[in-house]
Amino acid sequence: MAYNPRRDLVWLMLRPWVAVPRLIQVLWSLSGLILVLLVRGGSADAKVQQGVARSILNTLTGLGPCFIKVGQALSTRPDLVRRDWLEELTRLQDDLPAFSHAIALKRIETELGAPADELFEEFPDHPVAAASLGQVYKARLQGDAWVAVKVQRPNLQFILRRDLVLIRLLGVMTAPLLPLNLGFGLGDIIDEFGRSLFEEIDYEQEAANAERFAAMFANNSAVYVPRVERMLSSRRVLTTVWVDGAKMRDSKELLDLHLDPTALIRTGVISGLQQLLEFGYFHADPHPGNLFARQGRSGDMGHIGYVDFGMMDSISDSDRLTLTGAVVHLINKDFEALAKDFQTLGFLSPTADLRPIIPALEEVLGGSLGDSVGSFNFKAITDRFSELMFDYPFRVPARFALIIRAVVSQEGLALRLDPQFRIIAVAYPYVARRLLAGDTSEMRDKLMEVIFDTEGRLRIDRLESLLAVVGQDAPAPGKELIPVAGAGLRLLFSRDGADLRKRLLLNLIRDDRIHTDDVRALAGLIGRTFGPGRIAGGLLQQLNPLAAA
Repeated sequence: MAYNPRRDLVWLMLRPWVAVPRLIQVLWSLSGLILVLLVRGGSADAKVQQGVARSILNTLTGLGPCFIKVGQALSTRPDLVRRDWLEELTRLQDDLPAFSHAIALKRIETELGAPADELFEEFPDHPVAAASLGQVYKARLQGDAWVAVKVQRPNLQFILRRDLVLIRLLGVMTAPLLPLNLGFGLGDIIDEFGRSLFEEIDYEQEAANAERFAAMFANNSAVYVPRVERMLSSRRVLTTVWVDGAKMRDSKELLDLHLDPTALIRTGVISGLQQLLEFGYFHADPHPGNLFARQGRSGDMGHIGYVDFGMMDSISDSDRLTLTGAVVHLINKDFEALAKDFQTLGFLSPTADLRPIIPALEEVLGGSLGDSVGSFNFKAITDRFSELMFDYPFRVPARFALIIRAVVSQEGLALRLDPQFRIIAVAYPYVARRLLAGDTSEMRDKLMEVIFDTEGRLRIDRLESLLAVVGQDAPAPGKELIPVAGAGLRLLFSRDGADLRKRLLLNLIRDDRIHTDDVRALAGLIGRTFGPGRIAGGLLQQLNPLAAA
């Protein structure tokens, strides 16, 4: 069943014996919280706001799965919630007591057409994990084929449908009283949340999501996606191959298992960037419980396994390209272009006056970059950015809610394993390599936009910035530059590089005169960047990784 707020409102209003008792229960639980928000929500005292945040946390947790999900969704929305409340809300956990094992067995039999002991060679008498929407069993098929069997909680569709109607009613009624920075109607935000939640409880859709995700990484040995057992899956039961590995929660545990946390983080971040900026289809909930560290290594990439594909989303081609450009504009500190990127993405109105916003962006973001790409911390920027959203006409478009959740979750996981990790230190070299390789028409167009100005002149400084960051903070910069040099040469002399060659020629001959300054500067840049010493060192590192140690 798809989420439909109007239909569900009518459905609940026709069942007062359902609506009234639950409404009383919810109002009783929320009344104290509302009073706290009205009396203490506007306080400037940090300790008071900590207490308010804790009250929100405890109340939502006590109200059950749907309200827990509301809290989790709010914890990713700095445009809706005060910055000093976000830390408490991010502590919301979706671990709940398991529901009856007998009910789980009955659901398996109803959904799959036979008892669990006939379908599985071995089926346990208790789950290995219980979450807000279902619980998971580790079962065995023929031989040593172990599988994960996820069974949905009973009456979940009814509970979520009922509670979403009440949440929407209460949210719209109380929005004017809450200290929230709303860029658009709270009802629209709740509808966005409801749609994603109903998609998450459709296990047939999750199975399709898992298969699509597996196809994207079919040629990537560092990323494992468990196969769906279609014959043992339905809308409310999902069976997949069991993923052996350690949950990516604690770096000491990983080290004890002879796993490299840094290599695992790198794989997680790069695979996340590929999802957002290449494939346009991404896992929106990459928290430590959904990512497993596995044995093995591919170069400097550790091996990870993804699970739980209920919360997935897509990003349009235009948004992907704009985000790619925004990363480049951010590192180049081109805040005027960055402000225009925000307009294109919908974070700012097309009619917004950018003149006061550009220096504000420079103040918040510019100082955070420091002298190194690695000094950029996305979470710290998100915290500071939430302040901008209260002072300037920023909003988070509905389609970006899950993207923000995915990026914040990804960095949170990385920081859990390595507090010194900076996601942009991996993201920008990745974007730079893709731009310089020009392996797709969209990347070639974006490269032209970055390295040539509006008058067609070559921006040597931008090109130098791209090349510099490829090897920045890397143990062997020359090794990182070798594939970039090869890809750049292939592009320059290939059919796909015709536009690049044309622009370079026009740059040389301008105003009926030959201009050699840029050519000399470009030759100097190439000489410095791809000098024999650096390239030889890179080749040595490729042939013998211990040579640079």
